[in-house]
Amino acid sequence: MSVPVYERIVHLLEAEGVNTLFGIPDPGFIHMAMVAEQRGWNVVAPHHEQAGGFMADAWSRMTGKPGVCFGTQGPGISNLAAAMIVAAKENSPTIFFGGQRSRTAYQRARRGRIQFIDQVANFKSSMKYTAIVEEPDQVDEIVREAIRQVTSGKPGPVYIELPLSVIHETYNWPPITPPEKYRLVHQAASAPMVDKAVELIRAAKNPVLLVGQGMFTSRSHKIVGELAQLMDCPILQTSGCGMTIEGMEDRTFAYGFSPAGRAAASESDLCIAIGTELGEPTHMGIGRHWEQNDANRNWIYIERDSMAMGVNRPIDVPLVGDLRDIVPQLNDAIRATPRSASPEFESWKVMQKEFKAKLLSEVPTGGSPVHPARFIVEATKNIPENAIYAADGGSVTIFGWTYSQFQPRDLVWNQNTGHLGTGLPYAIGAAIATEGKRPVVLVTGDSSFMFHIAELETAARKNLPIVTIVGCDYAWGLEVGCWKKQVGPDSPETEAHWGKGVRFDQIAKGFGAEGVYVEREEDIGPAVERAIASGKPTV
Repeated sequence: MSVPVYERIVHLLEAEGVNTLFGIPDPGFIHMAMVAEQRGWNVVAPHHEQAGGFMADAWSRMTGKPGVCFGTQGPGISNLAAAMIVAAKENSPTIFFGGQRSRTAYQRARRGRIQFIDQVANFKSSMKYTAIVEEPDQVDEIVREAIRQVTSGKPGPVYIELPLSVIHETYNWPPITPPEKYRLVHQAASAPMVDKAVELIRAAKNPVLLVGQGMFTSRSHKIVGELAQLMDCPILQTSGCGMTIEGMEDRTFAYGFSPAGRAAASESDLCIAIGTELGEPTHMGIGRHWEQNDANRNWIYIERDSMAMGVNRPIDVPLVGDLRDIVPQLNDAIRATPRSASPEFESWKVMQKEFKAKLLSEVPTGGSPVHPARFIVEATKNIPENAIYAADGGSVTIFGWTYSQFQPRDLVWNQNTGHLGTGLPYAIGAAIATEGKRPVVLVTGDSSFMFHIAELETAARKNLPIVTIVGCDYAWGLEVGCWKKQVGPDSPETEAHWGKGVRFDQIAKGFGAEGVYVEREEDIGPAVERAIASGKPTV
């Protein structure tokens, strides 16, 4: 097969099930984008490369496949930098392609080279793998290594540089190698370790599953739900996995954010950690809610990275491999002898129900402006079950953790980085991944929404069913309190009177989307419901 480098890359990605490309098609990548479109791919051009990187990240989370994004040399790659750093911190398997001037531009003593920076040097420390394609015959080897890296061990992003002197070269390529011929596509745990895990499961009185974002990004909802059912135990959500599994809503408790979650962690005698780092948000599996009964609690840890075992806390049964292969091993081993729920578990279910009802009863109502807790309640009470939920912002997200009336099965947000402005790009990537067949609801604050507001045009151009609910406090919400405490009431830039008069509904209409302005709490829910029913991008 004799085709240019850019077309060969499309073929290699296609063999991995990738069918979507994000990036601004500059002269270096326009041919790759055109070939992808001709082959039926989704090609999405954002208004900012950073947003394109976030879109690729969310697309990956919703498909379980590597997301792919590109940027032109110099300014394009510089714009991608934040998205690359977020992907690294969020452990997102994203492939970033960077354009570059011809290779001869590197080996120059001359100063003042236009649109040229040493991109590999800038990103090598944050990427799992970096490479420069210097000759066409390196393409297969480098792209396959990139895919091997993002799909093996601890997930993370990679960077591949494509100089102009190479990307248009034609080469006589060998047949495409299928994934299973060049990388590990399945990784189950060893039989002795599985047997040891089953022994602990059968001996446990109050086991819990601690489930993180890895379940979501590997699309493993169903098998993890089956394990929870066979063990008849709680699912503790990490803050990176604030979602539920269908049919498991009554047994899903937020670790640290609900009395039932805290009680289940404290009183558990076995914890199976799935798809999560045992990091600061879960107190390393040692502090706070784990301190009680720690001496009597066993830990089973399912993790692809063997180097993570025993670092933050001792692990009794390390199950090294892919949770998509290991969880079914556990399910098969205990299917014939499922567990029965403990009395404590039944009491935690009641505790959770009473806690949610009490929270709702205490939410202020009738105020003007609307209280942020009431805003969250009204904004989330009419969201349909099949919706994808996107979260962005500081104080809005924190209120959302506590007062949301919607239990999403798919949630896109960045928990580890805390990067604002990902909400709308994440929503677009998620909508593209599901081909617009599921509504996406983004709840965000006004400050965070402003970061990538131009992507409203992208949502409108692609006619994506994204409903963006913007809570306006006309301030850097989390910063205001800090400033008032430290320097007093006069803090004009953090109070942000800049926002008094910004009308996001009118801005939305200017971008080709729908816009609705709401001031009363009783109008929020109906407005959201109508917007979702319309299937149109709406703010």
